[in-house]
Amino acid sequence: MLINGQWAKDFHPVQGTDDEGGFVREQSQFRNWITIDGHPGPTGQGGFVAQPDRYHLYVALICPWASRTLMTRKLKGLEDVISVTVLDPRPTEKVWRFGDENSVLPGIQSDPLYGAEYLYQIYLRAKSDYTGQITVPVLWDKHQETIVNNESSDIIRMLNDGFGRLAQENIDLYPMELRSEIDKVNDRLYDSFNNGVYRAGFATTQIAYERAVHEVFDSLDWMNRRLDNHRYLVGERLTEADVRAFVTLIRFDLAYHGLFKTNLRPLRDYGNLTAYLKRIYGLPGIAETVSPEHIKTGYYSIQALNPSGIVPVGPQELWSD
Repeated sequence: MLINGQWAKDFHPVQGTDDEGGFVREQSQFRNWITIDGHPGPTGQGGFVAQPDRYHLYVALICPWASRTLMTRKLKGLEDVISVTVLDPRPTEKVWRFGDENSVLPGIQSDPLYGAEYLYQIYLRAKSDYTGQITVPVLWDKHQETIVNNESSDIIRMLNDGFGRLAQENIDLYPMELRSEIDKVNDRLYDSFNNGVYRAGFATTQIAYERAVHEVFDSLDWMNRRLDNHRYLVGERLTEADVRAFVTLIRFDLAYHGLFKTNLRPLRDYGNLTAYLKRIYGLPGIAETVSPEHIKTGYYSIQALNPSGIVPVGPQELWSD
């Protein structure tokens, strides 16, 4: 991590712990919003008006939070409006690294804007005395040369409704009439499932691990029951709640079940959830935002969890038996 703009602590997945040894995630610090007219959003400062070819996303395909933004960008038809760079999924001692001529995994890219080697250098361009972790996604403003936002839940909201006619207006992932229900589903799943798998994998005590694992499977049971009579988590249409759930579910059997030891049952034992995953994965363009190779290679390269560095042999095709 950086302290006052200086590299001070090499990467470790456990950012902080609570009194019981449970994993605590650091809060995102850049919370500005892109809006149609540039007025301030719910947090941060204004001045970030929706324009084509002004904004750039830095992502890693290992990361569910980053993949939320890729999915929303795809669903809203913003590929020609917001450019993207995919980083190496294997965290180094300085966390996220850009690709170069020696990159062996397909899809890893070099930094097209500044030729940076590491993502932390982009953070320092935005704030030279930055203190904190280096995380993805990062939404960058090429005009002001600063980070607009590095909180995925904010970014998917602004991609959904902050770009007006630059985006597909026939898809609304956060419709006014469903917002209350979407918020309830998001709140139900964030700590116990989306972050719950990390609370299990990065727990530093047995009690914290067991609590997290049971909450993860309570959440899987809850979603599976909810899908008994519905195609999606909030009724019969795809919403933000599904985007947020999908990115964790798609990584479950690939990484969380084995490496994070959330292993009471594999996801394939849940009939409704398996059908639901296939349904979303089959939507136009969504498969392009998922890389099983990046997911498995990235997670299994985390030394704190897998000192050997060995990636289990298994099918890369998500629906293979």
